[in-house]
Amino acid sequence: MENFKIDDLGKYKYLSGVKHSLDEKHACFVLHESSVEENKYLSNLWILDVESEKYYKLTSFDSERSFLWLDNENIIFPDVREDKDKEKLKNGEEFTQYYKINIHGGEAEKFLRINKGISSIKIIDENTYIFTAEYNGNQKELYLLGDEEKDKELKARKEEKDYEVLEEIPFWTNGGTFTSRKRERLYIYHVDTDKIEAITDEYTNVGAFEINKAKTKVLIISNSFKNKMEIVDTMSILELETGKIEKLNEENPMAYYYANFISENNIIFAASDMKKLGLNQNAKFYLFDLKAKEGTCITPDLDVSIYSSVGSDCRYGDSSSMQVYGEYLYFTTTEDDSSFLNRMDKNGEISKLTFDKGSVDGISVSSSSILFVGMKPSKLQELFQLENGSEKKITTFNDWVQTERKVSEPIEVTVETAVGVTIKGWVIKPVDFDENKKYPAILDVHGGPKTVYGTVFYNEMQYWASEGYAVFFCNPRGSDGRGDDFSDIRGKYGTIDFNDIMKFTDEVINKFSFIDGNRIGVTGGSYGGFMTNWIIGHTDRFKAAASQRSISNWVSKFGTTDIGYFFVEDQNSATPWNNQEKLWDHSPLKYADKAKTPTLFLHSEEDYRCWIAEAFQMFTALKYHGVDSKLIMFRGENHELSRSGKPKHKIRRLKEITEWFNKYLR
Repeated sequence: MENFKIDDLGKYKYLSGVKHSLDEKHACFVLHESSVEENKYLSNLWILDVESEKYYKLTSFDSERSFLWLDNENIIFPDVREDKDKEKLKNGEEFTQYYKINIHGGEAEKFLRINKGISSIKIIDENTYIFTAEYNGNQKELYLLGDEEKDKELKARKEEKDYEVLEEIPFWTNGGTFTSRKRERLYIYHVDTDKIEAITDEYTNVGAFEINKAKTKVLIISNSFKNKMEIVDTMSILELETGKIEKLNEENPMAYYYANFISENNIIFAASDMKKLGLNQNAKFYLFDLKAKEGTCITPDLDVSIYSSVGSDCRYGDSSSMQVYGEYLYFTTTEDDSSFLNRMDKNGEISKLTFDKGSVDGISVSSSSILFVGMKPSKLQELFQLENGSEKKITTFNDWVQTERKVSEPIEVTVETAVGVTIKGWVIKPVDFDENKKYPAILDVHGGPKTVYGTVFYNEMQYWASEGYAVFFCNPRGSDGRGDDFSDIRGKYGTIDFNDIMKFTDEVINKFSFIDGNRIGVTGGSYGGFMTNWIIGHTDRFKAAASQRSISNWVSKFGTTDIGYFFVEDQNSATPWNNQEKLWDHSPLKYADKAKTPTLFLHSEEDYRCWIAEAFQMFTALKYHGVDSKLIMFRGENHELSRSGKPKHKIRRLKEITEWFNKYLR
C-alpha cells in the first residue's frame, strides 16, 4: 500500500442521479470521473440490473450528465454531439437536443429537439413535455421569431455583449453570470405542432415542479419578484386542461424545500416559516388538502435537517434526496455527524430506514428495492441497496482506495466547551505514525456554518496525513445535525463558535502528545474561511493559515454578493444602516492589524457567493501591516472550487495549501 498522492484526485469516481426504470427492473445512474489532461469531468450513464445486481456502462461520449426514463427499456438524455450543433450554440442559438438509447445496447439516436436551453424536463404524455428553461427579460424569445427576425435578434445580442444593465437584486449568481431580469420559466412543448407554450410569467422564477399521477395537475414552487427577490416562495397548482394557475397556502409565507403529490387530493411539502431562527431554521413537514384548501403541520416536533449536510470534497453531480412512493415520503436527515434515510406517512409518522454511519447522498425507491448513493466512514461514494434494513454495497468503483492507499481512520474526540455544551470532532494521525515523533498539525474548519464534518472520506485530510501531518476538525456551535438551537449563531459569529474551536484545539493538543503545539496551521473555506480570517486576528497560536473563499467584511459582503443582502442581515441581525457597528465588530478585517500569522488566500474569480473582494481586503490589510501573505486567484472557478472545480484547479489548490504549510510548519 502507498501513501496518497496529489494526483489521486484525478482517479476517484463520483456517482449521481440514480433512478429506477418504470417497471423497476433496472436503474440508471451517472458515473463521473476526472480527466486531468483535458481539465474536465467525463460523465456517462450506467445501468444496474436490480435483480442480478450486475451493472454496465451504457454511454461513452463522456458528456451524459442527466437522463430521463422514456419507458421500461429506453432512456433519453440531452447532448450536443454534432459539430454543426456546437457551432449553432456558439453563435447564440437556443435549443436542447435529446437522444434516445436502449438499455440493452445499440447506438443513441436523435429523438427530440426543443428550441430552449432546458434545465429540467418531465413527460406528460408522448406528445407533451413540461420543462424549465432560462428566460431573459432583456431579450426576445428566439423560438417565437421567424428566421429573419431571429438573425436580427442574434446580431442585436452580439452588439450588447459588452454591456450589462442591472435593474434588480440579486444581480448575479455564484459561478454563473449576471442575472438581472432572468428567470427559470416553466414551458410546455407540444411535439405534434413543435410549439412551445410559456406557462409562468416573466417575473416568476420556478424552483421545482411535479406532475400528479393522473397527469392532470402540475405542482409548482416559485418565487415572483420585481426589483428585489424575497426569500419566501409560492406554491401553486397548474390545471393542465385549462391552463389556470392557482396559488396555495398564500396566508403562510414560507421557504419551501420540497413539495409533491402524495395522493390525489393531498400534497406533502417541507418548508420553514423562518420566524424563530431565520435561514438557519430547520424545515417541518406539512400536508395540504386540495379540497379543503388548507395545510397542517404533521411534524411539529421535528428538529433535524431534511437533507444531507455531511461534508466531503469528493462528490460531483446532482442527486435527489426526497421521493414520494405510494403514500409515503422518503427523505434524508442529518443527525449528529451522519445522514440517514427515512420514511414518513401522511400522518407524520417517521421510520428510520438506515442506521449505519456515513452519508446518504441520493435515493431511488421502488416496490422491491431502495437504491442509494452513499459514503461510508473513510470511503468514497458507491451505490448501495437497502435489503431488510441492511445496507448492501453494489458497486466497487472506488474499492482500490482501500487496498492501494494508506487510509488514516479518524479518532473521535468530544469536548465540553461551555456549561451543558459538548462538541464532537476527530483527529487523523499521520500515515506511518511513529509514537516517538512529534508531528505538525492542521486544523480544518468546515463551511456553512450549518454543515457537519463526519467520518466520510475527505481527500485533502488523507493527503495531508500522507504528507506527515496530523489533521483535526470538529463541529462547533453553528453546525448542523443537533437541532435549531445548536446551529443558531446569528449575531454571534466569532464568539461562541470561536470559543468552541479553540477549546477543541486545546483538548487535541493536550490529549495527543505527538502533536507539536508550536507547529499548527489552520485552514477552511466559506464559513471556514471567515473563521480562519477571524482566528488570525484573535490569536497567534497558529504558525500558518490558508483562508479559502472567505468572508472578511460583512459590510462589503452585503452589497456585492449573490446572497449578501438577505444572508448578512439574517446571520448578523444587522444591516449597514441600522447597525453598521455590529457588522464591523463581527468582521475579521477589523482585527487584521493584530494578525501576525503568515496567510495564504485562495479565491475564485467567479465566486459571487463570497466575492473575491473579500480576499483582496484581507490580503491588502496583512500586506499593509507587514505580515507575509499570498493570494492565488483561480480563473473559471466559483465557490465550489474544492468540491466541483476543474481537476487541474483542484490539484493546484491542494498543492498551494500544502506547500504553504510545508514552508511554515516543517
